[in-house]
Amino acid sequence: MLQELKIKQKCEDMIVYAYTALRQYPRAEKYGMAADTKAAMYELLRLIIVCNKKYYKKTTMQEVDTQLDIIRSFVRMAFKMQYINFHKYEVWTARLDEIGRMIGGWAKAQRDK
Repeated sequence: MLQELKIKQKCEDMIVYAYTALRQYPRAEKYGMAADTKAAMYELLRLIIVCNKKYYKKTTMQEVDTQLDIIRSFVRMAFKMQYINFHKYEVWTARLDEIGRMIGGWAKAQRDK
């Protein structure tokens, strides 16, 4: 139970950090890629909460992992298009990687039950 709460907090922290990066996106992308990235992050948080509440977590965990990959792709594209600088990209991806490791540990703990 404690692991699930930590991952939720890490996801919330990542979203708060992402908002500083999303402010750097060009005006033309505020309602495009920035909005899609925000929606994907909120969906990840929603899935983590849902997964925490479910008894059978396998399919929801797969959705959490998939959603994390979608966010990683958005962040990578934003960096390639120079919407964010290298430092913001580095910090953001480090936070995503940490969440990814936590998801993997959570999934392993569920399999070992």
